[in-house]
Amino acid sequence: MKSKLAAIELLLLDVDGVLTDGNITYSDSGEQIKSFNSKDGLGMRLLMDAGIDIGIITGRKSKALEYRCENLGITLLFAGIKDKSKALDTIISRTGIAAKKIAFAGDDLIDLPVMKRVGFSFCVSNASYDVQNHCDIITNQKGGQGAVREICESILKAKGLWGIILNRYLS
Repeated sequence: MKSKLAAIELLLLDVDGVLTDGNITYSDSGEQIKSFNSKDGLGMRLLMDAGIDIGIITGRKSKALEYRCENLGITLLFAGIKDKSKALDTIISRTGIAAKKIAFAGDDLIDLPVMKRVGFSFCVSNASYDVQNHCDIITNQKGGQGAVREICESILKAKGLWGIILNRYLS
């Protein structure tokens, strides 16, 4: 399992239930409000700084997500996607990265087609039971509460990069 994880060149993430806790809040004007975890953000930044790209495939569109991606420097954003497997085809074509070198993190049934096609699949600890039965690793943390940080760290550790990163902060 470690060798499959060490081969990852691209991490794809679902949003609602993975990058967020899954709650969808609307303002009086109908705008969606999402909360993102700062530890997840640092984990994604560390992963990207190590040369592993990050992309988003989500069924919903929101300005909050666009702002979050812009803030983190994530340019592979596929929002409002009903068929995530087709989005994966586009990503593979656009990046030239083979499916076996892509990891995906999801939490619900709509994520299963992508999870089955990529080289490594994660799901958050509060993912649907059926999704948990079809992923390589279930995080200890819940979606929106540090699960993505845990995923990023596991990839960096499998690649032998975590000690280097940690030492930068300890020196």
